[in-house]
Amino acid sequence: MQHPITSVFEENSNPKIAEGQKAYMKNRFDFFGLKTPLRRELQKPFLLKGNLPNKTDAFEIVLKLWDAPQRELHYFAQELFFKYKQQLEVSDISVIECLIGHNAWWDTVDFIATKPLAVYFKKFPDQRENIVQKWLSTGDIWFQRSALLFQLKYKTEIDLELMSSTILTLKDSKEFFIKKAIGWILREYSRTDAQWVLNFVNQNELQALSKREAIRLIQTQ
Repeated sequence: MQHPITSVFEENSNPKIAEGQKAYMKNRFDFFGLKTPLRRELQKPFLLKGNLPNKTDAFEIVLKLWDAPQRELHYFAQELFFKYKQQLEVSDISVIECLIGHNAWWDTVDFIATKPLAVYFKKFPDQRENIVQKWLSTGDIWFQRSALLFQLKYKTEIDLELMSSTILTLKDSKEFFIKKAIGWILREYSRTDAQWVLNFVNQNELQALSKREAIRLIQTQ
């Protein structure tokens, strides 16, 4: 059965905007043509606490919508999933892996990594090492990017040893999204400990893009 959000999005679709959105995302996804403010307004009633289904039903909805061709349904699905962040269980990593591994691109991967995955690994820190190592070994850039970025907002709670080893494992990658993510996580941590980041960059041979991104804030201080 189709979720009602699909009909709501269809009724407000704009083919001209959709064409531009599809081109911007390199024709990887279809779009209804909803700009972000309108999409958020349309989906708001479905995300109100009183209207949320139970967790099991919600996760079924999330996975079904994730298979839809339109990107706006993926955005709604990930935001619906995040509503259950306090109810996450160890086994829910399977859902997170599905969201990262299917219909993946930077826009959804970054949301999943820095929001629900970040919460999951804070709640279950003993799961980090094995899962990160598994993801690094896949050769999949989106799992690798997620392994880098889940600690983006951890600040003083960051696991420096895990972040360091992950970066060093991926530092020679030729993938733009990996090089950029290495720089991003280091740049964000420089807000907490600029000297640590500077020392790390000086002691390890990072690629130019990663290094440039990592020290960008330090250079302006």
